[in-house]
Amino acid sequence: MQAPLGEDFSRKGRAQFFDMEGAKIPPHSIELEKNVLGAMLVDKRGINEVIDILHPDTFYDPKHQLIYQAIFDLFESGHPVDLLTVTKQLEKNGNLDEAGGAAYLMELSNLVTSAANIKYHTHILMEFYIRRQLITIGQKMQMEGYDETKDIFNILDEAERDLFNISQGGLKQSVAPMDDVLLRIKHELEEMTQHDKLPGVPSGYPSLDEITAGWQRGDLIILAARPSMGKTAFALNMARNMVIDHKIPVAFFSLEMNAEQLIKRILSRETLIPSEKFRTGKFTKQELIVLEEKTRFLAANPHLYINDSSVLSIFDLRAQARRLKQKHHIQAIFIDYLQLMHASDRMKPGNREQEISTISRNLKALAKELDIPIIALSQLSRKVEDRARHESAHKRPMLSDLRESGAIEQDADIVAFIYRPEYYKIFEWDDAEGTPAEGEVELYIAKHRNGKTAQLYFKFQKEFGLITERDATFNLDTGGSVFPSQMNTIHPPNDPFGLNEDKDHDPSKPDENDMPF
Repeated sequence: MQAPLGEDFSRKGRAQFFDMEGAKIPPHSIELEKNVLGAMLVDKRGINEVIDILHPDTFYDPKHQLIYQAIFDLFESGHPVDLLTVTKQLEKNGNLDEAGGAAYLMELSNLVTSAANIKYHTHILMEFYIRRQLITIGQKMQMEGYDETKDIFNILDEAERDLFNISQGGLKQSVAPMDDVLLRIKHELEEMTQHDKLPGVPSGYPSLDEITAGWQRGDLIILAARPSMGKTAFALNMARNMVIDHKIPVAFFSLEMNAEQLIKRILSRETLIPSEKFRTGKFTKQELIVLEEKTRFLAANPHLYINDSSVLSIFDLRAQARRLKQKHHIQAIFIDYLQLMHASDRMKPGNREQEISTISRNLKALAKELDIPIIALSQLSRKVEDRARHESAHKRPMLSDLRESGAIEQDADIVAFIYRPEYYKIFEWDDAEGTPAEGEVELYIAKHRNGKTAQLYFKFQKEFGLITERDATFNLDTGGSVFPSQMNTIHPPNDPFGLNEDKDHDPSKPDENDMPF
């Protein structure tokens, strides 16, 4: 077995790099590159170990870049990789001579006898590659720093994006061959079929997930409504479902409420204790017991990351979202709400519609960059209220009601409206049966770039901020929904907290044990 180049080489390789005239050259190791390529030529196990890590730019020597590309082409097409096949592939690509010829390939294959140390050597190669990328980014920042025509915040944003891409494993490809994309789709479909899982991030509402197949990676979802319709409640319920039921890390950017207010809303939902009690601080003994239990339960699921800055620019959001993605692997972002954001700390007051357009465009770009869904809440214009007064037959919002910018509709992959007839003193849905609408909310998917539009209906218990499927019952034990087939698992109605309260207690009279939380 061949010994690794080892710590001596590692120390030597990390020293300053100079050419014959004393000028600095980018960090690299030709010897390491030869050993890695040689191992791939003589032992196919070595290719399997590192093929998903390396790419041509990892190699400093142009000859080695061509050789690795030939190896990759053979591996991708399912052909064997050895001295003869790589030589033929380089001939086919028309660059055998540029790669050093057949004699150089023979030299590489004679350097090693196995791929035993290829992972160790590849790790050092990747360090050199990342150092070269850092030098390139630093030089670019230096040049742009001297250029006073460049916006300083754009320079910072580009630098942070480039550094984020490196930390994720190298610069992302901007061009993807169709066969690469097809291979990824094949793996994704196999995973879905074998494990019966949604391709996207589940919302926790089966009827909604059936329409969307979960919130898709890279999508911008707009959840819009007039005030007091339940936007924040819907967003918090979905975030809670992702974090608690599916163990998915989520970031929640709240520009309207602070973190304490949001957590109190979640506690009200989990405990079925009216939210107003969290303002007065008066709870019964039984409620305190449930609060203690649910507080411990939520604390054991700490994957909801809340940013409650009341002043947030798109630059701040991008920077913090990248860090959360890198550090906590967040899989979705909620923003409450879009119109409270601003495009830049330095942007002069001007056309608000243009500013919202900039924000929505950047949110879509960020969703693609991080490869996660972004669910942004949005206010609707007052035209809805005017229409509610003068056109009694039409009170539902429409796409033209999106406030301040038509760009929101253009950039979004999904636009969904929340509508509560009860808010307008309407207690029946406008269907043929006159279905009761009290305590219900409609989610109207008005735009769906990759699917169908739909109208979905949910139960809304406003005093708890609880939104559940229309045919489901809330399970206090788990905080989730129970469908008719599971009804034996919920607490009986006369004991909602499952604590066997004193049967002689008169709930209409004040409890002597009422006390502040």
